[in-house]
Amino acid sequence: MNQLPPVSDRERRAGVSRVAVGSIRLRRFTRHLLGVRVVLNALLVLAVLYTLVLAHGLAIPLVLAAFIGLGLNPLVATAARWHIPRALAALVLMLALTGCIGAGVTLLAQPAATWLQRAPTALRHVAPKLKPLTERLNAATQATQSLVGSSRTERRSGSSAHAAMFTAWDLLQMTPRVLAYVLTVLLLVFFFLIYGDSLLRRLVEISPTFRNKRINVTLVRDIQTQVSRYLLTATSINVSLGLLTAAWLWWLDVPDPLLWGSLTTLFNFIPYVGGITTTLLLAVVGLLQFPNPWHGLIPALGFACLSFTEGNFITPLVMGQSMRLSPVAILIWLLIWGWMWGIPGALLAVPMLTCVKLATEHLPGWRWFAQIVGR
Repeated sequence: MNQLPPVSDRERRAGVSRVAVGSIRLRRFTRHLLGVRVVLNALLVLAVLYTLVLAHGLAIPLVLAAFIGLGLNPLVATAARWHIPRALAALVLMLALTGCIGAGVTLLAQPAATWLQRAPTALRHVAPKLKPLTERLNAATQATQSLVGSSRTERRSGSSAHAAMFTAWDLLQMTPRVLAYVLTVLLLVFFFLIYGDSLLRRLVEISPTFRNKRINVTLVRDIQTQVSRYLLTATSINVSLGLLTAAWLWWLDVPDPLLWGSLTTLFNFIPYVGGITTTLLLAVVGLLQFPNPWHGLIPALGFACLSFTEGNFITPLVMGQSMRLSPVAILIWLLIWGWMWGIPGALLAVPMLTCVKLATEHLPGWRWFAQIVGR
């Protein structure tokens, strides 16, 4: 049997060098592909964000309706297990939700409009009450104002008060737009409750491979379960905090406690920023209500204690470790979506971050994001 001639040392070194050169070129090509992939992903993210900014009028009602639908879906699913048609259960829920919204708007519209009209004048009355608390700062401010001139200051304050005045005509002009927005969201929620499960099943069915079907089924179940749990739990906690705040203000004889309790419930959906905003707002209301500035800070201090207890003890205990998010990630997410969509974006930021975290936990190439935003 013929044998091949042995490989010489020179040929062996040449072969090894060719293999090494080929390996180096392959690694360089792989790095180039990875760089191109990173650039393309960054461009894709920027394109999606730009599209969401342009289409915010369409995207915000869809996202808001989707989250409300996720929150109410367990109730409809429970009614379906009791052999109640989904359409009937969804209709009853929507009627109850519409009735609650209508009753709240009817009850709070007049006090809110009154406070908005009083806001410019009220802010001018708050400043003198803060003098005992900030004497040195006011002394420096008065010295600066004396250099500038009192007449110019009076003209500026009068013009700013006129610019900040909120009239009933402005409220009437905003009403049709707000009603159309609310009606659109309610209709979307109604159809999501009826056809949401069938749409998700079709999404799973059109997946190309069995592995994708399994990933989609797990992802859909986790999002439905955990996001629904998060929304219902957060809503219950925020409503409870709003009721406690309203009871505290009623005990202190602060006017319109239900209005401030409702604003507390709404603002508390914005982590950190909402609590700070409510504290400052109650400080202004307390200073307007009580002649003594130290007594005027009591409503804000009481709410700060309630908010601290809720944020550091109640919510972490009820939510659990799996639903907790990093404070840094929350603040960055709030900054991004608040800049893109304004107040609606800030309200929807945390539910969207929760959904993104759950989705990235099931995607092999994006698990790093879930680890970064998680606590």
